[in-house]
Amino acid sequence: MGERAQMSLDAVVDAAAGSARSAATLPFYRLLAKHPRDPVSAFEEVGRQAGGQIVRLNMGPFRPYLVTHPDHVQHVLKTNQPNYVREGMFWDPLAPLIGGGILSDGESWRESRKILQPLFTVKYVDSLAERMADILVEQIDEVVRPGEPFDIVGGIAEIVQKTIVRLFFGDKISDEDIARLIPAYEVGVTATAIRLVLPFVPGYVPMPGDRAFRRSIRTIDDVIYPRVRAAREDPGDGLDVVSAIARARRDDIGPEGDRRIRDDMVGMHGASSETTSTALAWAWVMLDEHQDVAERIYEEIDGTVGDGPVRPSHLPELQYMRRFLQEVVRLYPSGWILPRRVLETDVIGGVTVKAGSTVVLSPYITHRLEEFWERPLEFDPERFAPGRERRHRWSYIPFSGGPHQCLGQHLFMIQAQFLLVSMLSRYRPVLHASGPKRARLASTLRPGGRLQMTMVERSRA
Repeated sequence: MGERAQMSLDAVVDAAAGSARSAATLPFYRLLAKHPRDPVSAFEEVGRQAGGQIVRLNMGPFRPYLVTHPDHVQHVLKTNQPNYVREGMFWDPLAPLIGGGILSDGESWRESRKILQPLFTVKYVDSLAERMADILVEQIDEVVRPGEPFDIVGGIAEIVQKTIVRLFFGDKISDEDIARLIPAYEVGVTATAIRLVLPFVPGYVPMPGDRAFRRSIRTIDDVIYPRVRAAREDPGDGLDVVSAIARARRDDIGPEGDRRIRDDMVGMHGASSETTSTALAWAWVMLDEHQDVAERIYEEIDGTVGDGPVRPSHLPELQYMRRFLQEVVRLYPSGWILPRRVLETDVIGGVTVKAGSTVVLSPYITHRLEEFWERPLEFDPERFAPGRERRHRWSYIPFSGGPHQCLGQHLFMIQAQFLLVSMLSRYRPVLHASGPKRARLASTLRPGGRLQMTMVERSRA
C-alpha cells in the first residue's frame, strides 16, 4: 500500500473511531459450562445470540471479538487484511507443527505462497489427476474390506493422507515411513484441542495432549527431513511436490533451507488433507441421513462412470456430486474458526476493536446466518445449483478468503470426487451409528464419537 493510500486509510479509521461504539459482551464461559462435552455447540449458540453482530466472548481473562457478518469478514480477510495476522489463539499452540511456511504470516508466508502457488494451479493439479485416481483406488482396496465394519473418520483420513503423501513425495518415501507419518499428523491436529477453549493458559503450563503433540512433531521431523535432504541433493524433474519445492528453493542453503522446505511440506499436507478428510467424513453421514440425495448421486455416478474406474474426464459431468460437496463444506467447514490478532486499533461495522486483541472468524457460524442462507440448518445441495439467487460473496468461506485463501481448493474437489465415486461405483454404505452426529473439538471439525460403516458390494446391496 502506498504512503498516500495508507494516510487516507488512517484518516478514515480515525474518523470512524470517533463515532464507534464498544461491542456487547456475551458470557461464553457459561455456554461452555452448559456444553462441557460439546464445545462446538457452545459456538453455535453464541453465534445465534450474536446474530451477525460483533460481540466479545467472555472467556474469563480472555475476551476475543466474534466476527461473523459477511461485511465484517470481508474487512478482516481482505479490506484491511494486513492488520489481522495469524498469531495468538489457535496459531501459537500449532506453531511448532506448522512452522513458518504457508500457514504462517508476514514475509515468510508471502515467500512460501509465491513458491507454492504454481503447484496448486488448475493446470498443475490436473497433471496429477490420473496418478491421484490410481493411488486412491489402491488405498481404498487396502483399507476397505467389503462386508466388514469400517471406521469412517480414521479410515477416510488414512486413505486421503496416504494419497497426499504419495503425491507429495513420490517414490522418495517408504511404506514404513508413511505408516509412521500418518498417525503423527493425526495427533498433531487433535492433541492441542483443549487449548482452543483455554487460550489464556500460557504455553509453558502443561496441558493434556502436550506430550503427545511434541512426540508427533519429533516423528514428523524424523520422517520429513531426510526426504527433504534427499530431494535437495537430487531434485530431478519429477512432478512430486517435494522435488518441485527443492528446485524452487535451490538458493536456500543449509539447515535453514531444509527447515523452510519442511515447513512448506507440513503446511501443505495439513491444508490438502484436513479439508478433504473432514468433508468426506461428514459426506457419509449426509448420504445416510438424506437418502433422496444419495439416490441422485448413485444415478449420476451410474450414468457417468458406470462400473468402470473414474477418470479425470468424468469429473465435469458430476455436477450434482460437486454441489453435494459444496453443501457439505458449508455445514461442516474444516477450518471452522479463523482467529486473528489485531495489530492496530480498527473499526469494524461501527465497533472499535482494540490493538493486541483477538478477532475470531467462524465459517461454521457465518454459513448458518439466516440473513444470508434460507433454511441454513437444512442440508440442500440444490442451493448451489446454477441460476439460484446470488448470495453475499463473503457468506461462503469454507476455504477462507483474501490473500490467505486456501491454495488447495481445486485439489480438494478433485480428490473428494475421485474418492467418493471410486467407492460408490462399487459399494453401497451402511452406517452404524445411533443418535445425533456431533462435531468434536479440534483444530478441524470432524465428526465425534465412533462412526462405522460397512461397504456392501453393489451386486449384493
